[in-house]
Amino acid sequence: MYTAVDGARVPIRMWADPTSVEEQAMRQLHNVANLPWVHGVAVMPDVHYGKGATVGSVIAMRDAVSPAAVGVDIGCGMSAVRTSLTAAELPDDLGRLRRRIESAVPVGFGLHKTPVNPAKVHGVGGWDAFWKSFGDLHEGVQGLRDRAARQVGSLGGGNHFIEVCLEQGGADKGRVWLLLHSGSRNIGKELAERHMAVARKLPHNADLPDRDLAVFVAGTPEMAAYRRDLFWAQDYAARNRATMVALIKLAVAEVIPGTTFGDAISCHHNYVAEETYDGVDLLVTRKGAIRAGAGDLGIIPGSMGTGSYIVRGLGNRDSFESASHGAGRRMSRTKARKSFTAADLAAQTDGVECRKDAGVVDEIPAAYKDIDAVLEAQTDLVEVVAHLKQVVCVKG
Repeated sequence: MYTAVDGARVPIRMWADPTSVEEQAMRQLHNVANLPWVHGVAVMPDVHYGKGATVGSVIAMRDAVSPAAVGVDIGCGMSAVRTSLTAAELPDDLGRLRRRIESAVPVGFGLHKTPVNPAKVHGVGGWDAFWKSFGDLHEGVQGLRDRAARQVGSLGGGNHFIEVCLEQGGADKGRVWLLLHSGSRNIGKELAERHMAVARKLPHNADLPDRDLAVFVAGTPEMAAYRRDLFWAQDYAARNRATMVALIKLAVAEVIPGTTFGDAISCHHNYVAEETYDGVDLLVTRKGAIRAGAGDLGIIPGSMGTGSYIVRGLGNRDSFESASHGAGRRMSRTKARKSFTAADLAAQTDGVECRKDAGVVDEIPAAYKDIDAVLEAQTDLVEVVAHLKQVVCVKG
């Protein structure tokens, strides 16, 4: 159940203990809840401070949208695929499987030498129309088309990952799943930053307590331009994940011939949707939150050593039918690098085939909140379908 936090123009409904939330994040939440366009704010249990708007926040606005409430990785989200494999059918050398996946999907700043053939991505069409519409995007990104095309099917860095997981408990204990977390790559960031810069300069945003919360309002050319680019980037992110899923499936089937795969579960967690609540048509931004409408399947990951959950939404209207997008960070990347070593990372990822070097220490499990506690705090938002534990983790 949520806790109502007063002191703002509209209530802030929190599925987290308000006393445990950083002061900076609480200030951000109050700032956004006082904007004149805001209809309501819901806060997920993985909440933490973010640039502009709080990570783990759901913000419903009337005839307005704040680009910072979406974030720079537009359309970032998750995909999951259940396979025909069981744990016993995985190779003894999981390093070989990890290397094959890494050879199929560029990580970090990597990109494909040539664009991935869309024919490999079964069930996803409209590629010609999608790329034709690139010419309609913000003029500042027009020189990035080739890079954007070659980054489709690439992972990125930071908290993005590809995992091979085992289902924990139940009739399907030991079932192998594939998980991945990624977004709209550089092109989404470039579009987001350009529109944020435009929004900050608009007269109606001059007196905001935080200029990073600048909004576009309905009926203006700036809003129309942002929505056009936003929805294109969200589509790009979904296509990027679908392409990676296709490449990973090919890689797994090459290492373990005969593997078959179920349909992918996919969900955004940095995006905007047009939804209706309290009889009002709203623009709902989820920054670090997934849609959890009744029956909606979603994915809530933990850290690279703790596991993840497949969940089903319960349609709670108080949360604007939303749930958390993961465990959420409990310390910054800088603090994590200062607090832990590669040896700590190796110890905390024992049993997982993954990078264990200083370059990913900021992703150490101890830098994240307890995923089980995060799930426990939102039992009125989602129900657990499957609990997964990774045995392979690929990071950039």
